[in-house]
Amino acid sequence: MKPLESAIWQKDFEEVKRLLVQDPPIIDEVDEKGRCMALLAALAGDFRILKYVVEYSRASMNIYDSEHKNILHYGVMSGNLEMVRYLVERVGMNPLSGDIHQITPYDLAREYADIMDYFKEVCGAELDEMYRNPIRTGMFPDPSIIRVGEDYYMVNSSFIFFPCIPVSHSKDLIHWEIIGHAITNPEWAALDELEGGRGYWAPDISYHDGKFFITATYRLNDTGTVYRKQIVVSSDKPQGPYSKPAIIDEDGIDPSIFVDDDGRKYMLLNRGARIFELNKECTEQISEAELLFYGDNKRAPEGPHLLKKDGYYYLFEAEGGTGPGHRITVSRSRTLKGVYEPCPYNPIMRQMDEGGAIQRCGHGKPVMTQNGQWYMVYLCGRMVDGKYSILGRETALDEITWTPDGWPIVNGLKGPSVLSKKPKLFADATFEMQNVKRDDFGFGEISLDWMYPRPPQQGAIRIEGNQLVITGSIHDMDSTDCRSIIIQRQKDFCFNCVTKMSLDGMKSGQDAGITCYYDENTFLKYGVTMRDGKRYLSVTEHIDELTKVSIEKEIDGEIEEKNHVEIFLKVCTKYLEREFFYSMDGKNFQSLGALENVYYLCDEGIKKGKRFTGAMVGLYAHSGNEGECTARFDFFEYSKEGEKD
Repeated sequence: MKPLESAIWQKDFEEVKRLLVQDPPIIDEVDEKGRCMALLAALAGDFRILKYVVEYSRASMNIYDSEHKNILHYGVMSGNLEMVRYLVERVGMNPLSGDIHQITPYDLAREYADIMDYFKEVCGAELDEMYRNPIRTGMFPDPSIIRVGEDYYMVNSSFIFFPCIPVSHSKDLIHWEIIGHAITNPEWAALDELEGGRGYWAPDISYHDGKFFITATYRLNDTGTVYRKQIVVSSDKPQGPYSKPAIIDEDGIDPSIFVDDDGRKYMLLNRGARIFELNKECTEQISEAELLFYGDNKRAPEGPHLLKKDGYYYLFEAEGGTGPGHRITVSRSRTLKGVYEPCPYNPIMRQMDEGGAIQRCGHGKPVMTQNGQWYMVYLCGRMVDGKYSILGRETALDEITWTPDGWPIVNGLKGPSVLSKKPKLFADATFEMQNVKRDDFGFGEISLDWMYPRPPQQGAIRIEGNQLVITGSIHDMDSTDCRSIIIQRQKDFCFNCVTKMSLDGMKSGQDAGITCYYDENTFLKYGVTMRDGKRYLSVTEHIDELTKVSIEKEIDGEIEEKNHVEIFLKVCTKYLEREFFYSMDGKNFQSLGALENVYYLCDEGIKKGKRFTGAMVGLYAHSGNEGECTARFDFFEYSKEGEKD
């Protein structure tokens, strides 16, 4: 143990002072766990030593440990309220700052009633009155939001997944449920030929004169001369059904619809913010596109939204690209067509903390509550090991406040919040966070949480009795022609999923089971397969052009009936690890083996095509060319597991 470290733990103030006067740089030394001496001074809990370190040593207060915990985290862990108060009020540390696992000092204070009471006073709310970002985990990118009365509706990109463009509903801006989709007719979807990552990008939802409008970019493959078109659908019900998509042949991405005070309707598109008028039904373009404003950052300006407030037109844009430089900027004008003046506080949302858990924040849209508060939904991303965005781009929420000179700023320009006070909405409602979600397939319809990579073959995926039945495609999952996969978003870094599957009369080359899926270029399959007259339980990885069986075990000796397989399959996920279990009775599970690094199930996995969706998990069957393979699933259970502290 280093001399300064020993003196800190012994709470020997005079020795700490002597050592730091004698050799000031030793304050930056670290212990065997990589924690610097200033953090240890906070953890040891001696206020006199900490105060000296803060005020007289050369230590900086923007220091973190390897998990991005700061000095206030360590102060809370000491249990010393006087020290915590000093760090908040004199050093300016934030009780709501998060480490890489989004653990805040407020979270750590649960063990100390006096610190909890103090944080409640500082933050203006008890811990259970706070919400945690992202509000929508898993692949919910490019959010657009509206309020109608006391109800909130949101849409997000769906790419090649069907049904297209989920429509979600909330009463409190925090808890959301998918209630419908903008396109549910397979022929209208036009997804059959599209590669992963194409399809429906960056939708917008608006409401006018009793009708809901959803617009989005329809992104084609790069094989022709036209890559992008805009679509508009409408309905008098937020859940739909929506009209057949009207096509707007104007190039660009990220459309939104703005209705001015005179009732005239306009569409905005990138680059920057271009605007053109639509007819009353929003089905035709009736004017040439004009540039309103290119953007403040001048790099990759997109995602334009207009808001009319207090005599100004406020133009919100996403800029800087969708990586670490992503941001939201705003400009304004007294007239619709400008000239637009950029906000002096831009960017009004950007993650400036490179070590924070929530990154790549942008593509936001504001909404005003029925109580007059303002909020913005925006996309964000969280990385595993700072490298892999396994969950895809997610949706976050933060409050908008308006400056005295009339500019909107998000979360006080502090970047994305980890914890924030819940909006004052729907106070009579109580919500239970479900860590376990089980689908027993017993209602005759497939839940709206499920989706498909492109529309399934007619009748190939269906409910029969209380079972989900999948008749396998002749094409395997590496083909865009595969139509026998059903998946849902992976919403957590750590989760387990389990299903019960039965198969009859399998033939060589056929297989069925659970899939962990990104797109046709990167996925894994865990299931039962037939080869050379024997049945195997296998894990197969497909990465770009490589397909390999990574884990396998013959199971004929464990199956009682010759032509019937009944088996429970389980996948346990911990960040990039996947461990595979099976059971014949649903009680005694055995491990088949594990994969330590499924890095390929994310945007950064390989460089090929358009990769900005997210990891999925679900069920599949593959028939091959030897006749039909039909798999029956009794249930699918998804349970969130605890993440690292």
